[in-house]
Amino acid sequence: MSEVPPSKVLSAVAWPYANGPRHIGHVAGVYVPADVYSRYQRMAGHDVLMVSGSDEHGTPILIAADEAGISPQELADKNHRLIAEDLASLGCTFDLYTRTSTRNHHAVVQQLFLGVYENGYFVEQTTHGAISPSTGRTLPDRYIEGTCPICGYDGARGDQCDNCGNQLDPADLIDPVSRINGETPEFVETQHFFLDLPALADALAEWLDEREATGLWRPNVIRFSKNILSEIRPRAMTRDIDWGIAVPLDGWRENPTKKLYVWFDAVIGYLSASIEWARRSAASGGDPEAWRLWWNPATDPGQEARSYYFMGKDNITFHAQIWPAELLAYAGRGAHGGRPGPYGVLNLPTEVVSSEYLTMEGRKFSSSKRVVIYVRDLLSRYQPDAFRYFVAAAGPESQDADFTWSEFVRRTNDELVAGWGNLVNRTANLIAKNFGEIPKAGELTDADRALLDHVEAAFGTVGDLIARHRQKQAIGEAMRAVAEVNKYVSDSEPWKIKDDPERLGTILHVVAQCVADLNLVLSPFLPFSANQVDQALGGAGDVAPMPRIEEVEDLDGGAPYPVITGEYAGFPAWERRPIVPGTPVSKPTPVFTKLDPSVVDEELARLGQ
Repeated sequence: MSEVPPSKVLSAVAWPYANGPRHIGHVAGVYVPADVYSRYQRMAGHDVLMVSGSDEHGTPILIAADEAGISPQELADKNHRLIAEDLASLGCTFDLYTRTSTRNHHAVVQQLFLGVYENGYFVEQTTHGAISPSTGRTLPDRYIEGTCPICGYDGARGDQCDNCGNQLDPADLIDPVSRINGETPEFVETQHFFLDLPALADALAEWLDEREATGLWRPNVIRFSKNILSEIRPRAMTRDIDWGIAVPLDGWRENPTKKLYVWFDAVIGYLSASIEWARRSAASGGDPEAWRLWWNPATDPGQEARSYYFMGKDNITFHAQIWPAELLAYAGRGAHGGRPGPYGVLNLPTEVVSSEYLTMEGRKFSSSKRVVIYVRDLLSRYQPDAFRYFVAAAGPESQDADFTWSEFVRRTNDELVAGWGNLVNRTANLIAKNFGEIPKAGELTDADRALLDHVEAAFGTVGDLIARHRQKQAIGEAMRAVAEVNKYVSDSEPWKIKDDPERLGTILHVVAQCVADLNLVLSPFLPFSANQVDQALGGAGDVAPMPRIEEVEDLDGGAPYPVITGEYAGFPAWERRPIVPGTPVSKPTPVFTKLDPSVVDEELARLGQ
């Protein structure tokens, strides 16, 4: 079990933009690692709330809907379902995966806006908005590119420069162009509400200093987060657009072309999804205010509430500056003072867990250039745990990583199949052939005890690494333990023991216990196969609960929609569970599928390479 006292753990997972199905670059650095972390924390005895949803507002949805000849809502409906199916098929154990077009989300966002506004952290200003000359439509900041006026980087976006990390406005860019059609935007005067970030800068700096002092944040994240404070200035939180959440003020809410900025709206989704989850749980006897246990400071010092935000590095600004600033402003904790609104003081992020980028065959993902593989296509041909293993062992955890088909095949065959799969298969085969059930252990040798101790220690080693978001190291430690057990089997040569059934039974008991232990240790990474391995040793195959897609009604009278949810009370404890002698064991079927080397050429051909 974890040495950390039981606590409320919020796994806040980046909201994917509802512009189509997910490709493997989308999920490798965010959704799979978040699920690994959440599964481990549940097994370690913590009360996890894992939330996310489809981010459906903003100009890009309007543009894509126009191109498809459908309404923005129809496009969002279609893509929300596709994304939910993709994430559920990967085994992502969301307590609730919802969407930003729900009436609950709109209400929560508007309440946050009012709280920030009433505390004096919104400033109304005249500014210049970018307009497409050919369509007359507002261009979103991220759809304008040019040269950064601060560092000279060619390729800065209209909202920030990824090279120096500074916040920008589109009009600041040198030689700005539209990413949509390459035309030069026109800039017109318009009124907007700006979040007064300078009035929150001291509070943000104090929070970041506290986070840095823990030593837990990834160095690139804390450096980037502190760097963006140096050029902090007010940031527009409304937009000239007709698709989004209305500004809840007289004179604004009636204007169909003024909406809240999609990034003001989207980050509030972590809170609105938590509130929706609690409201839905009330239908089965839950507390509709239960979300507060994760969001309001704990009154019981033994029930710490911790929150971890999982995202790619391009979203650090919004989660280490904009979202904390909104939370601080809502609580009245900036230079203007103020008092919390109805939601109370809301917890700031414990950690922003940002990953780097995944490329594919040395190139950036690009659907238009066919440098892409969608999650649903990959899972139609390969096992989900083969991909999850690749992500854990070679993903973009702390530096950019490259997905290649040759490396995917090599890791699947040489590590997953030949290492872990081989150990499971020959253990179950030897037990089925010689005993038909888990044998009793006789007297243990020093080597037996050493192996059992080594494997049991993996719970502590691997668990600690997952807790600190070192998943690559964690699965490496787990696979080293697998190698030790494989070595023990090879050294013991149980297939040669013909006249000493007690010793044979002892060896196979020891190995079976190690396999059962390692199956639990690996289950956050490999949940699908964990259930198969459990069945191979005579278990019920339920050690790794799975999510489901459920069709639900909008709580406040909107249109129905699908969500991801699940029953996750059945997670086993993160500790050794003694195997039970006499448990029937049958001849197993291989858990993992070995890939033919021809897969590489076939997949490269699909990419046109």
